[in-house]
Amino acid sequence: MSSRSATREPLRRVAVTGGTHGNEMSGVHLVRHWLRAPGELQRPSFAALPVLANPAAAATCRRYLGCDLNRAFTSAFLTAQATPDDPYEVTRARELNQLLGPKGSTEAFDLILDLHNTTANVGTCLIAESQQEVFIMHLCHHLQLQNPELACRVCLYKRPGEESFHVGSAAQNSLGLELGPQPQGVLRADDLARMRTVVASALDFVELFNRGTAFPAFEMDAYRYLDGVDFPRTAEGELAGTVHPQLQDCDFEPLRPGAPIFQMFSGEDVFYQGDSTVYPIFINEAAYYEKGVAFIQTEKISFSVPALP
Repeated sequence: MSSRSATREPLRRVAVTGGTHGNEMSGVHLVRHWLRAPGELQRPSFAALPVLANPAAAATCRRYLGCDLNRAFTSAFLTAQATPDDPYEVTRARELNQLLGPKGSTEAFDLILDLHNTTANVGTCLIAESQQEVFIMHLCHHLQLQNPELACRVCLYKRPGEESFHVGSAAQNSLGLELGPQPQGVLRADDLARMRTVVASALDFVELFNRGTAFPAFEMDAYRYLDGVDFPRTAEGELAGTVHPQLQDCDFEPLRPGAPIFQMFSGEDVFYQGDSTVYPIFINEAAYYEKGVAFIQTEKISFSVPALP
């Protein structure tokens, strides 16, 4: 939680970013719409700024041109001397850091909502850094209470000591909205409407916060990242199998030792060899093939979130 939200100062500078990945179409087209008609993003105490994060990738309907923009907000990239050989996304990260940051400063935007789609069956997934972000945990809880039909699950991705590297890290507070399943380069009306609803609920929460509304303490369940699991591969690095039918589309469901996770092209099954139950997410995500990730293992945790008085 930032110092601003810890002292209950109103959040005036809020941004909604879409198209961080140029082929995730709900965010791309919502932001394009809001740039033309921003009224939906206005509340009595603030007006959120719509930002098309990666316009060049969105123009070509590609995830990125040179490198992943959502991995480019590291100190090494943001502070390095610019060169003509820099990937487009590194240059764009520096531009966004000037617009929405600077990262790590009190001059940065108060909040970024970053909009994403996934090909995985995660439903409505709220991506936060850690459970220590009290303001963001209250925001997630509000989204769960206001949209019970969406089963908004909270994922905590940041490992201890790890530097934040995503677009939202330019701001003092951030939340990623990950909606799926939706194919890359495809715009589904139901997913677009769902994302629109969640964004509206998030902005309503900020308005309540700015009015001084008291938010009581509560208990929260969340899924904390452990590690990624690669596909089975040949000695040459080619795929030797794929996600098992019994695991496919089972995001957030318990994976117990001995359960099948892969089906080899030769016909054999590969079983989960871990010692404890985990909860896989982003199963068979199309964008993660290049990263060598078939799914991400998480652990389910419960914790107390203190009140925002």
